[in-house]
Amino acid sequence: MLEYVHGHLTEATPTYAVVDCHGVGYYLNISLSTFAQLQGKTECLLYIHESIKEDAYSLYGFFSKEERDLFRLLILVSGVGANTARVILSAYQPTEIQRAIMTDDVNLIKGIKGIGPKTAQKIIIELKDKAAKLDMQGSGEIGTLFPTPSSPVRAEALAALEVLGFKKDAAQKDIDRLMKNNPNITVEQLVKLAIKEFSAMR
Repeated sequence: MLEYVHGHLTEATPTYAVVDCHGVGYYLNISLSTFAQLQGKTECLLYIHESIKEDAYSLYGFFSKEERDLFRLLILVSGVGANTARVILSAYQPTEIQRAIMTDDVNLIKGIKGIGPKTAQKIIIELKDKAAKLDMQGSGEIGTLFPTPSSPVRAEALAALEVLGFKKDAAQKDIDRLMKNNPNITVEQLVKLAIKEFSAMR
């Protein structure tokens, strides 16, 4: 069982990273929170969660143990799969999710794409005591990313939103509108805004 991968960061996108460890490249599904922490790094250590199914073997990477612990709690809830948990951790910082669970903030959780009122309530009811035991001090705060040229930002954001379950046409319209109003917006900011605006429009 893998605990972590430490090596050269050969690729990092809003939804996945590739880490070269002694000549073996590990493809790791990541959240936007972890992506933000990887900016500017050429070497990294990511904590691993293995997802083994009959038809698939997937690896999820996390910048901190605390984020991984929260991910593992989330996927314990019926109706919350690995991808939905990753969307939750991409919409808000781990500390914000923990706080929402502990303070019964149903509105924040149900405002995330793919989370309805019933699932939001289940997350709070089933995880409130467990979330209170998590020490999120090491999860890190997401800093501001340095802007990159607009077309790579648009392409990366669109690819991330498609992986996270958005329909391409709707995502393109949201991205173009948000970039028009915020020409210097970063990939992280763009994806977060799109996730939240999609939820608000439901």
